[in-house]
Amino acid sequence: MFPGIRRTLATALAATFVSLTVGAGVAAAAPADGPMFSCRSHSGDCRQPGSPPVILPEPNGTMGQEEFIAASVPGAQQSQREHGVPSSVTLAQAILESGWGKSALSTVDKNFFGMKCNGQGSYAIGCASHNTSECTPAGQCFPTTASFRTYGSAADSFRDHGATLASLSRYSVAFQFKNDPNRFVAEMHKAGYATDPQYTVKLTGLMAKYNLYQFDLAA
Repeated sequence: MFPGIRRTLATALAATFVSLTVGAGVAAAAPADGPMFSCRSHSGDCRQPGSPPVILPEPNGTMGQEEFIAASVPGAQQSQREHGVPSSVTLAQAILESGWGKSALSTVDKNFFGMKCNGQGSYAIGCASHNTSECTPAGQCFPTTASFRTYGSAADSFRDHGATLASLSRYSVAFQFKNDPNRFVAEMHKAGYATDPQYTVKLTGLMAKYNLYQFDLAA
């Protein structure tokens, strides 16, 4: 990795990852109403009383893979707390859907999950058209254009992703496997989250390769 970037990221994330969950190896993020998440959601400075301001980095395409994952962990874990989506699933989807934050959709519109604009929802600030690809049930994929949600921050994209999954009845079977991330992915895919026939394989492959399971919170 790049030592200078890693040191900068470690300093910026110190306020969030100051304590570790013993035995689980999982970073303990701040509560939903704490300064960490409100800061990430509204692009403000994060500070404790009497301490200098700390601006937490959001995931973006200029980061290396380890930095991208580290910057995405708070949003993924917050989604798990609020909506029950395993953090490992959210992280894998953010990586795959955004191309490690390098896609136009994530760079321009801070949409890390390919959320379509079937209504703006509670967290998006608008909609924009982007080139994409869709696949038939037979596995034939073709280019197309679709309307996607736009966000003011990466944190709001993460929150919208979890809220959408939890609110749609078609994903209810997936939520029966909140403690089994691989099965959660398979059921989410089966319910129609993505048209790519290899979506489950791709997500579970990322989860295993980067050991994203380590960031799942204990039930």
